Amino acid sequence: MHSIIDDIPKISVITKIEVLRFNTTPESYRILQDFVSESIILDLNGIVVDNTISICKSRKIKLPDAIIAATAFVNDITLITRNISDFKGINGLKLLNPWDLPAKQA
Repeated sequence: MHSIIDDIPKISVITKIEVLRFNTTPESYRILQDFVSESIILDLNGIVVDNTISICKSRKIKLPDAIIAATAFVNDITLITRNISDFKGINGLKLLNPWDLPAKQA
């Protein structure tokens, strides 16, 4: 599909919380749990916290989004999101909207 998407997922601890906090069907929750358990969870650290503060001071952004952006930036990974507009303009942050990728050929 795409080399970034084919890698083992790396997600912020905030993403883990956001994904697993929703009430959903047992089957959907199991799928989400499987995704999270197969992912590398990137915890908060001092560098991520400092970058989060800088991002929040430079633009209007929700705190969870700022933490997710800072986590991606600090770990030099591409942030995959359909919500590009909330993250656009953050210097050095690599973004990818998975819906913009070409369809996989059979």
